[in-house]
Parts: sequence; C-alpha cells; structure tokens
Amino acid sequence: MTKPAVTRPLNVLQLTDPHLMAAADGSLLGVNTREGLSAVIEEVRRSHGQPDLILATGDITQDASPEAYRYFRDQLQAFDCPALWIAGNHDDSALLSSIASETGSDQKQRIQGGWQFVMLDSSVYGQVHGELSGEELRFLDDALSEHASLPAMVCLHHHPVDIGSDWMEKIGLKNRDALWQVIEKHPQVRIVLWGHIHQELDQQRAGVRLLATPSTCIQFATGSQDFAVEPLAPGYRWLELDPSGHFTTEVRRADRFEFELDETSSGY
Repeated sequence: MTKPAVTRPLNVLQLTDPHLMAAADGSLLGVNTREGLSAVIEEVRRSHGQPDLILATGDITQDASPEAYRYFRDQLQAFDCPALWIAGNHDDSALLSSIASETGSDQKQRIQGGWQFVMLDSSVYGQVHGELSGEELRFLDDALSEHASLPAMVCLHHHPVDIGSDWMEKIGLKNRDALWQVIEKHPQVRIVLWGHIHQELDQQRAGVRLLATPSTCIQFATGSQDFAVEPLAPGYRWLELDPSGHFTTEVRRADRFEFELDETSSGY
C-alpha cells in the first residue's frame, strides 16, 4: 500500500522595522541598523535555515532612500524564496513599491502553502499614525471573499489594537474598527501580523491570533507611558503554517549581536 505523501508546514519569516539608511554607518540611537539586520539574518540561517516566504512589515528604511531599499533587497538574497514588502510610516510607499517590484516583492496578495497572505498599506504620507483607505479595506474584503476556503494571514505595519503603551496608542491604526469589521466577516482569518511597535506581542481576538515582532534594530520598552527603549537584542518571528489552518510561531533574537544603545533619548 502506498503511503500518503507527508506535507511539511510552510516556513514563514517576518522581518520588521530595519530602519535602514543610505549611509552604511547609519545608526538609530547608537545601533547600526545595517549591522542589526545582518545579525538577525545570520541568526535566522543558524537557527531556522531557509524560509519559504519572507514578510517585511514596514519601516524598511529610516530615510526613504533608494540606496536603503536596494540594500534591503540585496540582503534578502541570503534566502532563496519570495518576499513581500509593505510600507511603514518612515517609508516612501511609491518608491518602496517600485523597488520591490523588481523582485516581485510588491505583491499584495499571495497564495502559498495552502494559505492566503494579504498585505495592507497602512502608511499615511507625512504622518506617524496609520490608516487604511477605503480602497485598502475593499481590497481586503474582496481578497478574503475570493479565497474563503483558505486560512488567511493579514499583514500591515501599524498596530490595530491597544498594546498598553500610552505614547504608542496615539500612533497606531486610527480606523481599527473598520479593519475589524472586515475581518470579522471572514472566519478563515487566522492571524493578523504587524510591526511598528518594536516589541513582541501575542494576543487573541475572537479566534484570531494577533502577533507583533521585535525590530531588527532598536526595541521599545513594553508598557511605557512615554517614549522609552530597552537593551534587548534585535529579533524576528518564525511561523510554521499547516494548510489545515493550524500553526506554530516563535520569536528569536540575535543575542550574539553587540551594541551600545542610547537609552536616554526621548525619541528617534
């Protein structure tokens, strides 16, 4: 009797908030952002190996320079898999999309491994907070309706829930209720994934897993009333997704990376 083929989970890597700059020595609060990203990529390769898909969830650059986007693109060549990029508040959405399109990383919807991935642009030009346009919300609704039988992951940059940090509450997703109204229509949504908050978060909302991930550079202090950072190593999130909709996930940090963080800063 022939044994049924065993399918392995889809391995997904989330990288977020690299804050890269045109200058190779560009740093954020004393941390060289290129070196932080390199350390995280090395940790991915050492601890998990090759992903099947990379999700880059915004603030890829600090200065919205072409050089920084191209550096990010080149660093991802360490992995032999597709990547999907979305913009954060420090990004130039149009420029990001243009450079991402050179490698097909500008896709907003992807079916892979029995899952649907929907990438939303929550950036607002000239603003730190996020908002999803009517067009983005309609796109999300249409995409989820089109593949209602597939478990889905929805990705954006800005946090769509309260994370218990006063200063970050002001710069999250402004129209979060509109997002949840769409998601609640589609029970196949398993995960909402974002960046922006530079810290790990893992919550549940009506059967949906809410996940945020450390930055590949500096980390914001959890639960802080005012802007604050803490000397935690840069990190990433790894997800293993089964076509059934079940999944596992973990955050890992590049603990071998040495850096001197300016903890006295009142902003960045």
